[in-house]
This record gives sequence, C-alpha cells and structure tokens, in this order.
Amino acid sequence: MKVGVLFSGGKDSFYALLKAGKYEEPACLISVVSENKESYMFHTPGQNLLEAQADAIGLPLVTVRSKGEKELELADLEAAIKLAKKKFKIKGVVTGALASIYQATRVQKICNDLKLWCFNPLWQKDQIVLLHELVEDGFVVGINAVAAEPFDEHWLGVTITPEVIDELQLMAQKHHINPAGEGGEFETFVIDSPLHRKKLVFGEKRKVFKEGAGVLEFSFVRTMKK
Repeated sequence: MKVGVLFSGGKDSFYALLKAGKYEEPACLISVVSENKESYMFHTPGQNLLEAQADAIGLPLVTVRSKGEKELELADLEAAIKLAKKKFKIKGVVTGALASIYQATRVQKICNDLKLWCFNPLWQKDQIVLLHELVEDGFVVGINAVAAEPFDEHWLGVTITPEVIDELQLMAQKHHINPAGEGGEFETFVIDSPLHRKKLVFGEKRKVFKEGAGVLEFSFVRTMKK
C-alpha cells in the first residue's frame, strides 16, 4: 500500500518511516511549515532542513505553509494530505506519534474524513527503549532545540548516544520531564540513518539561547554522495 509519511525531520518521523517501510510503500513525505514556533501540532525547529533531508533519503516532499493557529492549522495539514493523496495516490498516512492524544486524534480524524488509513508504528512504545533502538539501528540524532529546565545551551548540538540516554532517564526521574522530548522539552534532527542515500553537509552552526530556551541554527545544509 502506498503511504505518505508525516515528516518533521525529527527522530520520531524518521523512525516511523523506517518502521512503516518494512510493511508498506512510502510514496512521499508530508510536511506543514508553520510560522508559529509554539504550534500545538507541528515540529518547527529545523524546518529549513526539510528539503535537504528529503533529498538525502530520496523521497519527494509535499509541503504546505501554515500560520500555525491552534485548530485552524489542522486545515493546513488536511490540505497537505489531500495534495499527497492526489499527487501520489496514497492510501494511508504514517505518523511518528508517541503519546500525544491531541495530535493522534486530530490526524486520525483527518484520515477518516479523507478515507485514508492512519498508521502510528511508535504509539505507546516505552520511550527509553525507543531511544536505545534508534541508536542501535544506526540513527545519528542531534538535539536542535531546548525549551525547558534543566536543559541549557550545552544541550544544543548534543548527539544522542547510550550515555546521553542514561542521562535523560535520570533527568526524567529527577525533574519529571519526558526523556524523549515528547512534552516539547527538546527537539531533534536526524544527521544520518539507514534511510540516508546521501550525506548531509552542514554549514557553520550557531546557538541561540535566551530566557531558558534555545535553538541550533546552520548557515546552510546540503547533500552530497556518501
């Protein structure tokens, strides 16, 4: 079955793509580029990396821009999925949803309305186990945004390793955060993975951190042969 994959460039959408690809035929990536950094639905850090990431894994990218207004942004997501359905004849949509009922129910409703199957291959997985699986499966994942204590500027650009996962688990126990960033504590971008046919090359990086939150920015990103 041809499916479209909701794609943010972060670890969960990448891993959902890998999982779905074992059973279905990913035909395209679907992204909503939101102007609202506080969007309830969409991952906003690293949106300028999406085209290069799509090129690196060799799938076409369907994008729709959104003002990111709560609930109204769902119409933009529906428009993106409709476009993917028309252009690539998809029969289903894959999401990287882990635990957010808000996101999962809204995507499910859109799929129901469009008569599409909705597949959430990561749903309710133990998040520490999931992080270890990512690393074991060859994903190189970096942190490109932080937005909650105890995360500080030091965390921007950190690559997730088994040692980092152990640290995240301890932080979750002590500070009651989500160890996978599901509560928006941090966001990620995928540097390399088994899905990558091309290598990502990043330009000069810059950390922007103030008032307890920050992002990692790059002067450019492009692809090249591995």
